[in-house]
Amino acid sequence: MSPEAFLPVAFILGYLLGSIPFGLVLTKLAGTQDLRSIGSGNIGATNVLRTGRKGLAAATLICDALKGTLAVVIAGYFGGPNAAMLAALGAFLGHLFPVWLEFKGGKGVAVYIGVLIGLFWPAAVVFCLLWAATAATSRYSSLSALVASFVTPIFLWWFGHPALASLFAVLTLLLFYMHRENIKRLQAGTEGRIGAKT
Repeated sequence: MSPEAFLPVAFILGYLLGSIPFGLVLTKLAGTQDLRSIGSGNIGATNVLRTGRKGLAAATLICDALKGTLAVVIAGYFGGPNAAMLAALGAFLGHLFPVWLEFKGGKGVAVYIGVLIGLFWPAAVVFCLLWAATAATSRYSSLSALVASFVTPIFLWWFGHPALASLFAVLTLLLFYMHRENIKRLQAGTEGRIGAKT
């Protein structure tokens, strides 16, 4: 199969891997309450943390990141850089809008990091450092993700990766969209802080 013919396969592969709802799977295996019935109702690590199971939340974060990385690495190996980028887009969309869960998924932060690792790992390091710095000063997880994702395309463009910068500009816009309620709460001063009791 030529690299061009592999491109749609790469996107579908990414989507299918990205749509695996690890948060839901892990919490069900652990016998906790249905993840979709608590907190924000989404399937990401932040909501898993609301079950009180820090280990499950960490496992969800890692698995959600790695499914993005795996999609990029596999697609890149068989189809080259363009296939890797399409797989990254597919994985991100799969996590946000999984077909198995009526297109109601997570907010995408872990998968964003995972595909960054697969495509240009220094940018993933920068993302995590920015997230940690913002979280330490503001204690807002959502704000930390928004700041880090906003800077990521700029970082990629600055270091000579215009195609990746364009891709992550799209992913950042999607991430902001998925955090639209968090943004409203941040503006209103009602967003929950890291470590605060709910």
